Amino acid sequence: MKVLLTIDTSQASKYVVEEAAARPWPTGTVFSVVNVVDPQPFAKLPLAIEDAKRTGQELVKAAAEMLSRSGHKANYESFVGFPKSGIAEYAREWGADLVMAGSHGQGALKRFLLGSVAQGILRTAPCSVEIVRPSSQGTPASSHPLKILLATDGSEFSVAAANSIASRPWPKGSQVKIVSAVEVVVPDNQIAGYPLSSSFPVKLLEDLMTSARTHAKEAVEHARGVLAAAKWNVADSEATPLGDPRIVVLDEARQWGADLIVMGSHGRRGFDRMLLGSVSEGVAIHAHCSVEVIRKPHG
Repeated sequence: MKVLLTIDTSQASKYVVEEAAARPWPTGTVFSVVNVVDPQPFAKLPLAIEDAKRTGQELVKAAAEMLSRSGHKANYESFVGFPKSGIAEYAREWGADLVMAGSHGQGALKRFLLGSVAQGILRTAPCSVEIVRPSSQGTPASSHPLKILLATDGSEFSVAAANSIASRPWPKGSQVKIVSAVEVVVPDNQIAGYPLSSSFPVKLLEDLMTSARTHAKEAVEHARGVLAAAKWNVADSEATPLGDPRIVVLDEARQWGADLIVMGSHGRRGFDRMLLGSVSEGVAIHAHCSVEVIRKPHG
């Protein structure tokens, strides 16, 4: 497995390195620690870029040494570029399987504002991405058994997320909880404020809801089978709550005290990725814990 850590001088990046060092990884996993120096802040002070590059080089070297002390193979690099596109391009050229990045958003306003590097990486990376957040104690989540929430909609991308969990080592005693939202039907027109029954026949609504519940239960059972084959400890609970998938996943994660949410990305490209509102992006931005968005390998 090839894991790319993207870091800067922030506390959020410190958590990324600590989490990577604390977590078990498949045999043969290699790391690359990268710092991208954004030239824009130095537009009027071009000579300062060299100082920034030296600082970045020292930063990634120290991180790689920390990973090496934990028994991992790691290389490092610092270069000038635009972080959002630079990280995605480096990940593509290096053949990364996973990019780990820190979350700088601490409040509702900061999380709402667009343009963060982590969000840019989430949208453009060619591989899986994990937005890393520390535990409530400010320590690496993997320093203790993890509570992993697997969100599934039954798609091939969700199956890839279940397989990713099943195929990797995790801290001893970790457990998984599976959730699949039964999405509410909401009209997207001007009469959305009226009762649904005034817009749609009751029988049609009942059939749609029954179909949605059946689909969600099948998605949960399939994921449970994947994890059971890997002898995972799967938590028993109400696995198909009703509601918007983003809200359902975020609520379940907070109520259960999840350390990590894992979900699949539908892998859209181009303009589709620029559109806001995807479930995986919404969860990654607003979750209280780390979120790993799995992209199904091409081919």
